[in-house]
Amino acid sequence: MPIEEAMRTQRAIRRLKSDPVDDALVLHLLELAMKAPTGSNAQNWEFVVVKDREVVAKLGGLNRRALKFGGPIYKRVVVRNMTEQMLRIEKAVQFQADHFDEIPVVVVACLKGVIPLWPSMAVSSSYGSIFPAVQNLLLAARAAGLGAALITLPLWSKFLARRALGLPWNVTPCAVIPLGWPIGKYGPTTRRPVGEFISLDRYGNRAFR
Repeated sequence: MPIEEAMRTQRAIRRLKSDPVDDALVLHLLELAMKAPTGSNAQNWEFVVVKDREVVAKLGGLNRRALKFGGPIYKRVVVRNMTEQMLRIEKAVQFQADHFDEIPVVVVACLKGVIPLWPSMAVSSSYGSIFPAVQNLLLAARAAGLGAALITLPLWSKFLARRALGLPWNVTPCAVIPLGWPIGKYGPTTRRPVGEFISLDRYGNRAFR
């Protein structure tokens, strides 16, 4: 699939079949993910491929707990006027939570090494070494016809996530990517005109409208 087509049709796919995904395909996707750049070419990433039903269920429990307590707050603070599109997203998020334990493969992207709390530049630099790889993984999954989404709800407690995954203290989980064959199909995404988000030389100078 041409890279532009993958980008134009990529979306968060949360409704996944429980059908198995071949290990060779998962490893191929992760190999493509790790073609991404990292700071100083440190390659300080770690990926945990979770297939064990007990471990997937632990992540699912963390996901549901975060949704149970955080969902109402999100609705009150962020989504004051629920649009039809937001309602569809909410249903998809709930479906994923309800069926999390059935997801065939869950990839947890991690960083090896201590992520500093300060200065902010160091924090940004650290995460800048993992999220390009995560985006590569999402695009590779799209090109392969797999459904995927970047989620962070299962990581609301780094301590509990580490314990579920058997991670040492110096390996930090950063993103969770459920993988599986999609229920439904992909389609082009809808975005507002690019000129509405681009400023020229200084913020607010919408020269490309």
